[in-house]
Amino acid sequence: MNFEHTEERRMLADSLNRFIAEQYGFEMRDRIAASNEGYSRAMWQRFAELGVIGALLREEDGGFGGGGFDIAVVFEALGRGLVLEPFLGSAVLAAEAISAAGNEEQKARLASIADGSAIAGFAHDEPETHYELARVRTRAERSSGSGWMLNGAKAVVAQGEAADWFVVSARTAGAIDDEAGISLFLVARDAAGVQVAGTPTIDGGRVAELTFKNVELDAGALLGEEGQGYAVLERALGRGVLALCAESLGAMEAAKAATLDYLRTRKQFGVPIGSFQALQHRMADLLLEIEQARSAVINAAAALESDRIVRERALSAAKASIGRIGTLVAEECIQLHGGIGMTWELPLAHYAKRLVMIDHQLGDEDHHLARYIALGRRQAA
Repeated sequence: MNFEHTEERRMLADSLNRFIAEQYGFEMRDRIAASNEGYSRAMWQRFAELGVIGALLREEDGGFGGGGFDIAVVFEALGRGLVLEPFLGSAVLAAEAISAAGNEEQKARLASIADGSAIAGFAHDEPETHYELARVRTRAERSSGSGWMLNGAKAVVAQGEAADWFVVSARTAGAIDDEAGISLFLVARDAAGVQVAGTPTIDGGRVAELTFKNVELDAGALLGEEGQGYAVLERALGRGVLALCAESLGAMEAAKAATLDYLRTRKQFGVPIGSFQALQHRMADLLLEIEQARSAVINAAAALESDRIVRERALSAAKASIGRIGTLVAEECIQLHGGIGMTWELPLAHYAKRLVMIDHQLGDEDHHLARYIALGRRQAA
């Protein structure tokens, strides 16, 4: 990472943090979260105009970033503001799958993601998969001619109701848990046989359950080579893991700042409670944990383009650390606030919910710790 790129990222971070602070305050965010859409199309367009979406895409895909540190810078700022717009599903997961596997015609869709005119959904998780990447029950079978017939269900698709089309994983060969035999498809939201049922989430925004019943797809819907989707999924989800880790870091920093401010202003026995040594020690321990989280994010961002084992171990190490530290920050900050920390009107409660829920997205602490160990054994063999 050269100095020029470092300066560009710093400028992007400053601009994005300022925009979120001025235009995406907590009251605005609360209204967006409570809306029927669970995000703001107008805000999504403004983020695109600021170049925030483009910063997540590579130059050859119509963006001007797309590196590990670009993702980290953007998502740390988004985490500070609890931003609800579909950056993760559309600009990271779906965009990476299209970039890695798509032909020229399919990659042309990336331009509409970059300029905010379209939203792509990423539909891979299914009921009862429990983070297992290869466990795909949705099936696509050859239909008449060179087309496909898609049947199955996908769970917890972020902003699925708003998506114009989806990147969908489906098994075209092999058993349920086989890495080989997974294919990726581009499926229009309004295609016959696609059912979308939305629901709000506990930490803001909306997700959708997708059902595919005899959905007819033409040959151009296949993304990449038949049965070779596993490696593409792993790369895309790896970038998603980094994005979530950086988002969690931003939320931790915001929760820390709010707690420090509270300790300085809340008085008991005529003095600020921050003067109590026991609370100072707890806060000092928390600050050290957050710095460890930052180091894990930096390490994961630096390893994003490394060889597979190095990359995936760094990502799993970061996600496991973030899961533990994020939950700790949520619990400690609420305890240091007392009962007021749980009130809906206080932003801290919403940061705490988001920190806990990030641990459960794309693999929780236990899953990634086990994966880190397994990858280490494979590396040593």
